[in-house]
Amino acid sequence: MTYYTVSQIAEALGLEVFGDGDIRISGVAEPASAASDQLALAMKPEFAAGLTAGQAQAAMLWQGADWQGFGLKAALTAPRPRFAMSGLSAMMDPGQGYATGIHPTAIIDATATLGADVCVGPFTVIGAGVQIGAGTVIGPQCHIGWDARIGAGGLLHAGVRIGARVGIGARFIAHPGACVGADGFSFVTPEPSGVEKARASLGTEGAEQTQPWARIHSLGGVEIGDDVELGANACIDRGTVRATRIGHGCKFDNLVQIGHNVQIGDHCMICAQVGVAGSTVIGTGVVLGGQSGVSDNLTIGDRAILGGASVVLSNVPAGRVVLGYPAMKMDSHIESYKGLRRLPRLFRDVADLKKAVSKLTAND
Repeated sequence: MTYYTVSQIAEALGLEVFGDGDIRISGVAEPASAASDQLALAMKPEFAAGLTAGQAQAAMLWQGADWQGFGLKAALTAPRPRFAMSGLSAMMDPGQGYATGIHPTAIIDATATLGADVCVGPFTVIGAGVQIGAGTVIGPQCHIGWDARIGAGGLLHAGVRIGARVGIGARFIAHPGACVGADGFSFVTPEPSGVEKARASLGTEGAEQTQPWARIHSLGGVEIGDDVELGANACIDRGTVRATRIGHGCKFDNLVQIGHNVQIGDHCMICAQVGVAGSTVIGTGVVLGGQSGVSDNLTIGDRAILGGASVVLSNVPAGRVVLGYPAMKMDSHIESYKGLRRLPRLFRDVADLKKAVSKLTAND
């Protein structure tokens, strides 16, 4: 077990330390359950009530907190505690226990190039022409396809699949089951399909007969920038002709689906169960809330935000915050929802008014 002193933690995170900086810390915990060698995380006043129930000697608190009033021997304060939590959690993460070196059950093609200190777990297969950057850790039962490239300092957890001709930058993280480089979902019928007719006619026409689907192969690849993270079972499809492209610093949650030819800018956050259809262009700094969906061939402008479960059927301007199905400006959606909630009362008022009018008419 690795221990850090409170002062070491403060120095690493650039935080101010109060009290006894020599207290040794083995990990972090919630205030009420913290042991004497754990740093309690009470980063908001409402979390601090649990400090007296736990045994923590030190805690991370908000700026200006009365740390001595909670009976602590030491404290760290941060102007933005949740951001400080990023560095603290990195220090305290014990990792996944992947072994160093190349496991004897791994199958590595003779033409693959592995940089210094690359680790490869059991039953992993690395194909011909693969290039893997220095310090990358590849967990068990992964597959890296022909001519794929992965930059330095990457981490592939168990069961990750990287397809042929995929290019990935440095410090890539992929969680279990993530898949990069599967073919796009692209099929065509000999004659215009019912879907094509319905779309062109806005639903007035549909399929007159059933037709077989012919597969369009994905000839493009996937190109991913630096510092990208994929959640468990997230999927990014290769392009049809040109590559599907993901910018630097993008973060994808579990069960995300990115279709063929999609272009995503830098530092986007794509939350759980989001689906982005083919050939859509997403700008920089965009946030797609959980279970939101984006139709094909659309443009989402820089810094746009989609609320959870939004369905985007038209372009979204830069900086716009949208919500609902179909997605609209958040304030407009909220007003529409309020109006919907008021309908039962309106119906009752109209019914009462009709009764009153009927009585007046009868009296006449």
